[in-house]
Amino acid sequence: MKKTILITGSEGQLGKEIQKISEQNPFSAYNFIFTDIISSGTNNKILDITDQNAVNKLFASEKIDYVINCAAYTAVDKAEEEKEKAFLINATAPAILAECSSIYNAKIIHFSTDYVYDGTNSIPYKETDSVNPQSAYGKTKLSGEKAVIQVCSDSIIIRTSWLYSAFGNNFIKTILKYGKERGALNVVFDQIGTPTYAKDLAVAVLKIIDETENDNNKFIPGIYHFSNEGVCSWYDFAQTIIKLSGISCNIIPVETKDYPLPAKRPAYSVLNKEKIKKTFNIEIPYWQDGVEDCLKNIIK
Repeated sequence: MKKTILITGSEGQLGKEIQKISEQNPFSAYNFIFTDIISSGTNNKILDITDQNAVNKLFASEKIDYVINCAAYTAVDKAEEEKEKAFLINATAPAILAECSSIYNAKIIHFSTDYVYDGTNSIPYKETDSVNPQSAYGKTKLSGEKAVIQVCSDSIIIRTSWLYSAFGNNFIKTILKYGKERGALNVVFDQIGTPTYAKDLAVAVLKIIDETENDNNKFIPGIYHFSNEGVCSWYDFAQTIIKLSGISCNIIPVETKDYPLPAKRPAYSVLNKEKIKKTFNIEIPYWQDGVEDCLKNIIK
């Protein structure tokens, strides 16, 4: 009998990448239910994950084995004004999904962020390092992590950073747009981290599920880190996008203090990925390779 995987937030960057990969082997052996608050495809169901009755109704009607929660409030600066809305989507909704997962014996994979750290480290953050979010967004994501872990024992939290893909709005799309329109762009060089290609993250998540099906002891609950390999600044990231896309635009390095925004960003948020690589035997591609592949898909 096919195992059923529920995807929430399927219209977002990660959700779209999972949809694309789900059509390939070996994942054709699974039954996928793609849901979002909105639907742009006939294969997607509308589901408001902040509505406990609606979520419970879906779990009661379907035998769900895994939940991959890709839904999130990601407007980092707007979250400073919309704290309640951000908390509802980033903390309350995951708690609802985790509760239903626990009741109906499903395993849940939930995503968090590098923003749970304050950015004062000088070496890559391990999962055991102290958390100290400096923004409303980071605080709501941390609350979501805690809720999922507390409510469902079969839960995996994956913290990621600087997510982008060929779908949706992201840093690559912004640089491509304004790079074509302007002769120069100011980009901060004193925030250090690692871009994460949503396609690579999607592959890793589905591998965790597939490995679990091959060996039930492989689903090891806990907090994990995933981003692409390597380290860069937003300036380096932008330079790479411009170079690979062939756009003529001058990227000018600026300090964070010269580009003030409502939400405070971590100055350093490189993630140590040894735990997820060793636990699930995952190989992670280099960040520039991900950018190159993404640009090819955007051009297509």
